[in-house]
Amino acid sequence: MPYRAAKISFDGSHYIATPKENFPQGRKRRRLARPLSEQETEQKEQFEAAYRESQQLPKKERKAYMRKAMEDVIPDKKQRKAYVERHNERKQTNAIRRKVRLSKKVNLQREWNFFCTFTFSDKLHTEESFRKSLRNSLKHLVNRKGWKHIGVWERGGENGRLHFHGIFYIPPGGMVGELTETRDYSTKDHRMQTAHQNTYFLERYGRNDFQALGSPMEIQHSLGYLMKYIEKTGERLIYGGKLPTYFVSDIMDEDILCPCGIDDRKAVLADDFTCIKTAKS
Repeated sequence: MPYRAAKISFDGSHYIATPKENFPQGRKRRRLARPLSEQETEQKEQFEAAYRESQQLPKKERKAYMRKAMEDVIPDKKQRKAYVERHNERKQTNAIRRKVRLSKKVNLQREWNFFCTFTFSDKLHTEESFRKSLRNSLKHLVNRKGWKHIGVWERGGENGRLHFHGIFYIPPGGMVGELTETRDYSTKDHRMQTAHQNTYFLERYGRNDFQALGSPMEIQHSLGYLMKYIEKTGERLIYGGKLPTYFVSDIMDEDILCPCGIDDRKAVLADDFTCIKTAKS
């Protein structure tokens, strides 16, 4: 048995084993963050604002926009360019990590059955109360009904209206309210559209749409939609329910198809590999 207590993740096509001996971690002492000076705080705030605004531009124009926006807080051209390069790279690295984590969580769960959208209504809430109340409702449904979800906040392109998009798993018997089919005219797409609204959320928050996911292809399409908003808005993902990125198992020789990853430190497993959970002493 070559691997003991390996981390097993699913990439959407294959199970991947990550042996713990190839990635020793141990306990790492976390370094305390150094308090930022007033000047550093101002530079960071200006960069974060410029970064968000630049995401609406073509990629080749974004860095120039950020450098221009930071002229007042970093007058030196060379220093300003280095600052933007360093922090833009940090943003990109963090986005990649979030995408990898999202992909692992979605693919390991696999039983997603709805892609849902909840739209802010100023007749029922302020934006602040909408965010807080919706998250609280979803939290209760996770605890009481076994829901699972991964979602992100987003603003509509035409009017900037706040939305929450998410991929959901609602177990049998766990649905609240009733799903009703409605048809109306989309001013964005200039055509009639069909939505399946949930009466529970319609009463409390306004317009919503529960799109059933019936195939792995639809799940991957929804995953791509969420990934697009990670890059577009930089918003953090909101998770609900137990959604691990991996599980732990011993691995037998015959279940290893081939090595993979940097320096072949991981392994691709057979789809029907034997999952062995070591009992704790």
